[in-house]
Amino acid sequence: MILALLLVGAWTPSVIDAENAFSRDAQRLGQWTAFARYADRDAVMFTPQAAWARDYLKGRKNPPRSVHWWPTHSFVSCDGRTAVNTGPWVGSDGVHHGYFTTVWQAANGRWRWVYDGGDGLAGPVPPRTRPQVHRASCAGRPPGPPVIPPQPLTPKQARTTPDDSGRGTSADKSVGWDWKVDKKGARTFRTYQWNGDHYAQVLFNDVKAQ
Repeated sequence: MILALLLVGAWTPSVIDAENAFSRDAQRLGQWTAFARYADRDAVMFTPQAAWARDYLKGRKNPPRSVHWWPTHSFVSCDGRTAVNTGPWVGSDGVHHGYFTTVWQAANGRWRWVYDGGDGLAGPVPPRTRPQVHRASCAGRPPGPPVIPPQPLTPKQARTTPDDSGRGTSADKSVGWDWKVDKKGARTFRTYQWNGDHYAQVLFNDVKAQ
């Protein structure tokens, strides 16, 4: 228990730092360059169907100016090595905006994202606020075996299969997430955290087809 808490203390602040560094590098290096730099080898993004980030980003030209974003909530595993961040993004015009959700995993002292999604929003751009960190409970033992996320469908499969889906968990099973995208591009994403007694849904994204 003490070791787990020490790990949370060591890792939790850095995932906020990683998200902010990711956003700064998008401005400094270029949007897609930064996405590729911080992506895990098996990272998934949506076009709107599920796609390997490594394939989508390979050779992709950066837009003249990048969007920028910042985390407002971070749902962190008990061991501090997995986090789901969410918050606003704002377009380069300063008018168009929405929200993002990024799943991060830490290995060898570095954070890499494994899932990236989001959507646009109407209304005023939200103010920048201090991020809130929500830690999973280290009490009890989450039930069930670890879940290995399945591979995304190929473009051909995506055109002929009604639904594509994926899921994953932290190594200690205290945080889990799943997503589903239909053939029209509508997508849902859910995050669950262990609270010492059961898994509670802490985040839900409902992205309409464009």
